[in-house]
Amino acid sequence: IGMDVRIHPSAVVGPGAIVGDGVRIDPCAVIGPGVVIGRGTVIAAGAVIACAVIGEEVSIGAGCAIGGPGFGYIAGPEGAVRVPQLGRVILGNRVELGANVAIDRGALGDTVVGAGTKLDNLVHIAHNVQIGRNCLVAGQVGIAGSSVIGDRVQFGGQAGIADHLTIGDDARIGAKAGVMRNVPAGETWGGYPAKLMRAWLKETAIAARAARSRKSIDEKEE
Repeated sequence: IGMDVRIHPSAVVGPGAIVGDGVRIDPCAVIGPGVVIGRGTVIAAGAVIACAVIGEEVSIGAGCAIGGPGFGYIAGPEGAVRVPQLGRVILGNRVELGANVAIDRGALGDTVVGAGTKLDNLVHIAHNVQIGRNCLVAGQVGIAGSSVIGDRVQFGGQAGIADHLTIGDDARIGAKAGVMRNVPAGETWGGYPAKLMRAWLKETAIAARAARSRKSIDEKEE
């Protein structure tokens, strides 16, 4: 335990954990065995952290679950069998997590969130995801396992990213988009399934005009 650390009496810090200088751990937070927490980090009430290395000046919101086992199963003779999840979660310096963010630890390697990245409330990051630096992720976004996100990527609310995809640096993903293919660097995508935003908007406008024309024809026939 470092200098000037504030740990609420109801919080739990497991054996072998390392807590840096100036850290604050609020009521009912749980820090698992061996977790490393960098200098100046704030962990809000009810957060649970396991199998993780947390950088400096990180903000972890209330109710976050960091380092839980990922959703990994294989078929067995009696149904799904869980695959052991052996990796960690690595949060870079100045990462900010809103309330109730869930970040799963890696299956073999690590799940990584780069320095300066900000995650809004209710975001889910699955096992082995790699997120770059200074990304912005709005509420209720879900990123499936083993996807790789570049630097400075922005996600609108409720966007969903399929597994094993790559999203390039400076890309932007619109709200409620369903991304099922790789997104090149710098492009803006939207819709479901997601595509270039201008193509999706054009297709949506054409479909709306067709619907209006059909309605007009139907009204005349009546």
